[in-house]
Amino acid sequence: MKKTIIMALMAVASVSASAQQKQTIEIPSWLSNVKLSGYGMTQYQYNGQKDAESNSFNIRMARISLEGRIAGDFYWKTQIQFNGNTSTLGSSPRMVDLFAEWQKYEYFKVKIGQFKNPFTFENPMHPIDQGFMGYSQNVSKLAGFSDRAGEHASNGRDIGLQFQGDFLKNANGRNLLHYQIGVFNGQGINTKDVDQQKNVIGGVWVMPVSGMRIGAFGWTGSYARKGTWTDDEQGNIIYKKDAAGNSVLDKEGKPVKETFSGTRSLNQNRYAFSFEYKKDGWTVRSEYIHSTGKAFAKSITNFNDANAKDCNLNAKIGDKAQGVYGLVIAPLAQLPKNSRIDIKARYDMYQPNGKSNMQRTQYEAGLNFHIGKRISILTEYALINDKTLAKHNYSMADAEVCFRF
Repeated sequence: MKKTIIMALMAVASVSASAQQKQTIEIPSWLSNVKLSGYGMTQYQYNGQKDAESNSFNIRMARISLEGRIAGDFYWKTQIQFNGNTSTLGSSPRMVDLFAEWQKYEYFKVKIGQFKNPFTFENPMHPIDQGFMGYSQNVSKLAGFSDRAGEHASNGRDIGLQFQGDFLKNANGRNLLHYQIGVFNGQGINTKDVDQQKNVIGGVWVMPVSGMRIGAFGWTGSYARKGTWTDDEQGNIIYKKDAAGNSVLDKEGKPVKETFSGTRSLNQNRYAFSFEYKKDGWTVRSEYIHSTGKAFAKSITNFNDANAKDCNLNAKIGDKAQGVYGLVIAPLAQLPKNSRIDIKARYDMYQPNGKSNMQRTQYEAGLNFHIGKRISILTEYALINDKTLAKHNYSMADAEVCFRF
């Protein structure tokens, strides 16, 4: 990975040096529309959670991407992300996109590589355009960002093959139906398959009027690890027994745990229902997601630490989860030079065990300032109600300055 990043930066430096020397870079005729772009998101965030208070500036993320077309019909893209502490897998520089898509026909396109899971409307959205301090909780936990199953941070992406298309045009030439379905490793970004089982993820939506989408999505597959565990499928510890059925004790007289090793695979089955209306500066969107499938007790942040081989289950959250959000972003004022101010609000609820006793709800409101097409300032206040905490309610405030190039 380090070699890939270094090579990418060297390529950018080479292009810049060539430009300064006013030299012309000759691009082969079969390679066209090559574009270098990127964006950065700087952040200030206050968190008032009791005994976990924080008040800090932060680099939320920075990305550099290179894209273009090959022989007219093929679109390709590669994208690298940098953010935060570089000592762990979850926040170190990493490849997030690397794919090619055959786009000869509008109704049938084929994509292969590493890219977004075709699940929910919000998952594939640009982080700046999404408009809030983070993706909704249900999308973050059930679409492959910081997945509840324990997968490493994967930005809603996986490695696989996908088919998609738009068809059934109306009298105005606007497509009324979209479909997408793919087969993926099920292990997140930059990771090979572990259990030789694939995830099948797909969705379909209708667009009855301009700006409106109504969709449904499905996800079936597994997430797996290689390592050791000491519990059963319900998360209960298993202790060693002797031939007579008595517990085996250690030198201190405590029961000895039975240890298993190998590949442990957890089935994952999810579905989502989505609605969005986006037109004339207005965005109204809501999505419900339901999931069945167990989760590992510890999430992976570094493939070289013990957590990566810990295959014990998270008995606390069980095998069900669900969540729903609803948001509105509305134009408040139109300013000169393509600038504007938006007002926004979001209700965001997530139940990690599918029940209200562990429910976490965010009530958010704020303003977004868009200065031209390249600079955005996102601000919001959030009241959090988390039933897993001794003190359920606390406040958060977030402000982000974002730029594109």
